[in-house]
Amino acid sequence: QVHLVESGGGLVQPGGSLRLSCAASGSIWMLNAMGWSRQPPGKERELVATVTRGGNSNYGDSVKGRFTISRDVAKNTMYLQMNSLKPEDTAVYYCTAGLRASSGTYNPLYWGQGTQVTISS
Repeated sequence: QVHLVESGGGLVQPGGSLRLSCAASGSIWMLNAMGWSRQPPGKERELVATVTRGGNSNYGDSVKGRFTISRDVAKNTMYLQMNSLKPEDTAVYYCTAGLRASSGTYNPLYWGQGTQVTISS
């Protein structure tokens, strides 16, 4: 079993920055990747970024060049640095842990409770 707890959400003006954190506990060693997904209001949930234990990262097209995912394996913590934020980045952001294939396909097996990020002036 894996337990994930997000922190760092809040209200930011457009163009601003925010860093999300995710603390993992439990049998996280069984999984080779972690990621962030988000669900904007009234829309489908989408994958934002993933990172493997070795630091290999993938990003969704809408956040490439603006968001950076990172992971501190020793601390069982993952981060999402979000820069140049836009109103369309408003969403509930979820931390996930799962398995990522060599093809890049990611299967999230565990989810956190989510943290709200609101971009508004």
